[in-house]
Amino acid sequence: MSEQLTRITWPVRNRGWVVALAGLGINLSLGVLYTWSVFSKSIPSDWGWTETHRSLPYSVAVLLFSLMMVPGGRLQDRFGPRVAATVGGVLLGTGFILASLTTSPLGWILGFGVLVGSGIGFAYSAPVPTAVKWFPPEKTGMVSGIVVSGFGLAALYAAPLTEFLIVQVGISLTVLILGVSFLVLVVLLAQVLTVPPPDLKPAKPAMDTSGGGVAKPQSGGDDLSPAEVLCSLPFYMMWFMYACGAGAGLMIISKLAAIGDKQAGLKLGFLLVAALALGNGLGRIVSGTISDYLGRRLTLLGCFLFQAILILMLAAVREGSPLGNAFVLSVLSALIGANFGANLALFPAATKDFFGLKHFGTNYGMLFTAYGVGGFMLSLAAGRFFDLYQSFAPAYFLATTLLIMAAIATWLLPSPARAARR
Repeated sequence: MSEQLTRITWPVRNRGWVVALAGLGINLSLGVLYTWSVFSKSIPSDWGWTETHRSLPYSVAVLLFSLMMVPGGRLQDRFGPRVAATVGGVLLGTGFILASLTTSPLGWILGFGVLVGSGIGFAYSAPVPTAVKWFPPEKTGMVSGIVVSGFGLAALYAAPLTEFLIVQVGISLTVLILGVSFLVLVVLLAQVLTVPPPDLKPAKPAMDTSGGGVAKPQSGGDDLSPAEVLCSLPFYMMWFMYACGAGAGLMIISKLAAIGDKQAGLKLGFLLVAALALGNGLGRIVSGTISDYLGRRLTLLGCFLFQAILILMLAAVREGSPLGNAFVLSVLSALIGANFGANLALFPAATKDFFGLKHFGTNYGMLFTAYGVGGFMLSLAAGRFFDLYQSFAPAYFLATTLLIMAAIATWLLPSPARAARR
């Protein structure tokens, strides 16, 4: 019997890491979304775009990204992750190609906003739920963090690559090159995504890691249908927390190059984006792993409060001030990226903790709409505030207030076991 178990479990573990790495590769392609501030500041003045226009394609992309996670999740739950990721890759590439053919805000909203955003939503819905099914519950946070880290780390290479290509061939041809490249790469990697057979699932008890303290067996990890999830109070509490945490981070990401330029007089767009990307990617891995030991709730609470402090510090950035030099601003960018990235690792893990794995794709897709709503509202607000007041300060104070409210909601969030008993 022991020999038979050895033969069964060894290929499961090997295949699990292959799937996880394929998901990491897909997310490294999808993370081009976070280079928008490089695209935005490179749009020629003769295109006639206002700061609000420069916010719209990104804001719409973030919104569609989150909304398409719901049909994307249903598609991967029903037909498998390969189909969902392949559809996403085709939409992503098509959107970039369309945007490369126009200079109007409407054309970019349709191409980069609608099609690229939708493609990212379909493709992003597949890797995490597929990868975590290959691993025992006590590794959920770590595996989620590793897979989604690619999305955050993408800007590390994509930002300088985009900056280089724009200088060499112009913005339109750059967008075309990226579109064709990511279409091919995502579709190829999608073919690697597979779910484990039912008889080869890791047989270890589920863990309660949503609250503070060391992980322990939980009783709240039943597989809930989407209808049951929509009737649960923790879903709406988590939705609000996600909208605040993700929205605040996405607001900074969308305007990071402009913040360095307009507040500190630093022409370091790609450097700041790369610093944020490094923090974004590493923050997902570190926070996901820590949450397996300290709990999701305690980890989220710390991230929300720390992010509020960091964004308030941005309001004090001025040319010639202690916070206005390149090194300090890069460190701030990295730390903001780390706290933002934590949301993308912790909320998928919390979704599994509360609602189970059977309908994970759809359930997390519904929760992920918070990411899009928060990102759409706050990134658009940042552009609008700047057009009105020539300052990002009102946007900083709005984001800080929402993060404090999210921290309060996190403290009130019950554990999966208590939620199940209720």
